[in-house]
Amino acid sequence: MKEIAIIGPTASGKSDLALQIALQHNAYILSLDSLSIYKEIDIASAKPSQDELAKIHHFGINVLSPDKHFSVSTFIDLYLNASTQASQDGKNLIIVGGTGFYLKSLLNGLSEIPSISEKTQILSTQMMCSPKTAYELLYNIDQDYMQNIKQNDTYRIEKMLQLYLETDQTPSTWFKEHPPKPIIEHLPLFEIDVDRQTLRERIHIRTAKMLHLGLINEIAYLEHKYTRLPNSMKAIGIVEVLDYLDGISTKDEMIDLITTHTSQLAKRQQTFNRNQFKDKRVLSVEMIEKEVKKILMTL
Repeated sequence: MKEIAIIGPTASGKSDLALQIALQHNAYILSLDSLSIYKEIDIASAKPSQDELAKIHHFGINVLSPDKHFSVSTFIDLYLNASTQASQDGKNLIIVGGTGFYLKSLLNGLSEIPSISEKTQILSTQMMCSPKTAYELLYNIDQDYMQNIKQNDTYRIEKMLQLYLETDQTPSTWFKEHPPKPIIEHLPLFEIDVDRQTLRERIHIRTAKMLHLGLINEIAYLEHKYTRLPNSMKAIGIVEVLDYLDGISTKDEMIDLITTHTSQLAKRQQTFNRNQFKDKRVLSVEMIEKEVKKILMTL
């Protein structure tokens, strides 16, 4: 069993390329996407169609309800499951997605987290009745670490609070003494080479397609079922539709905002990939297909 990863900004054609390669080279696909992991968010996430999902077994898609929280460790568990299943089934594995942070975490690993006692869980729950106070406590004892956590990120605040209460160590001290270990030792990494103008045109076309498929109705349904509180409801393509439904913007303005915000996201993704993945190969779709063929020989 062999593994490769394909990265690139949103709308660069990663999913289509991964599907084509998987069909040709006996592979499963692991999606590293922060929105496709949710069930029912189908159009807004631009996840593969039901027909495409039926052709190739995908991991990391339709895993959680939109009101559930996930962390980097969720994606690491998904990878371990996908890699094990692919190996058992005699399949290759293609890791694909625009969320480079998750791939970086797979390559770097995560630090060990101690088991949290029931006593600590009860105490942390009581303290989290005031997230602001809990954040200030942690910030005062470990400013270097906590300045990277937003004050409204109650999930991470509670996790760091539990770590501190359980170990009597600051997060910085704990993670220094328990450095992460790589999950993947070696992974051929390819990034799709696409110029900014072409990418913006693809984003515009994809936005129009999403509207045609029923994006507005999907968001209205999700809001009715899950409210606007879950983090998933704050994603690009969702917040703009909610503003339109609120009468804050016109339909044309909504479309322009989705396109603009998606283009800005794509730029951030390209910057992250450029700075974080030094060993990647930036190639055209055609060249990636040729290079992957040399690696993923049919088992």
